[in-house]
Amino acid sequence: MVFPFFVLLLFGFVLLTVLVFRIIEPTYMLIFHKPLYLYFYLYPRKLTSEQRQILTTEFPFFNQLSDRKKTYFEHRVKEFIKHYQFVGKEDLLVKDEMKIIIAGTYTMLTFGMRDYLIDLFKTIIIYPSVYFSNANQQYHKGEFNPMMKVVAFSWEDFILGHKTTNDNINLGFHEFSHVLHFHCLKSNQPSAIIFYDGFQEVVKYFNNQNLNNQLQENGYFRLYAFENQFEFLSVVLEHFFETPLDFKKTYPELYATVLSMINFKESDLMKNPRQFIV
Repeated sequence: MVFPFFVLLLFGFVLLTVLVFRIIEPTYMLIFHKPLYLYFYLYPRKLTSEQRQILTTEFPFFNQLSDRKKTYFEHRVKEFIKHYQFVGKEDLLVKDEMKIIIAGTYTMLTFGMRDYLIDLFKTIIIYPSVYFSNANQQYHKGEFNPMMKVVAFSWEDFILGHKTTNDNINLGFHEFSHVLHFHCLKSNQPSAIIFYDGFQEVVKYFNNQNLNNQLQENGYFRLYAFENQFEFLSVVLEHFFETPLDFKKTYPELYATVLSMINFKESDLMKNPRQFIV
């Protein structure tokens, strides 16, 4: 009698799973514009004490999270480092600090998403400084190559963007935003769907010529944002994380759209906005 009971239990679990993810969650997303849940880790992975110290030193955002959310953030950083390969170029030695800062940047950008590990890239290539890309025969500070499944960075420019917190230029946020943009066009995961819906609203500011002109005249977003839709989104997200208070004050509706798009809690962002960190 044990075997039939086990089969019945398994059937009930499968039925409940289908009910939750095929009916309940889509309805919840339609109403609240966010996934049914974000974090569920039975055994959260932990960084070493040295790695955690790097995270604490480099990310004020991490420091102001609740203890519970710090556990989730740390778990995601650890999983990111495990999931992706880091390769140094031109004799660059990839140190633990580099991995933590890159992983922390990505984790911060995707902290409001449930499905945060994306298979559109497998390798992170780090150059000492600006490098020549064979993809388009030009010099780059960073790039996302979906064909090669690679995200590449100039470490000099990555760390400059990370350390300078009030110029709205952050190479890490910028290139990883390109990854998320590409991901939302291809995936049917809940977080990707929400991101895509938000992007459709954000891009209206680029496609509408009147709004586009107003944005350019205001000068809050740098001119590179108006190259194309992809760059517009990335620059908008750089501003969102670097100067959120200015962003909210200048473009409150666009700010609210971005907040919803990446399912971010304003309380987490505003407790210690990067623009006030010296």
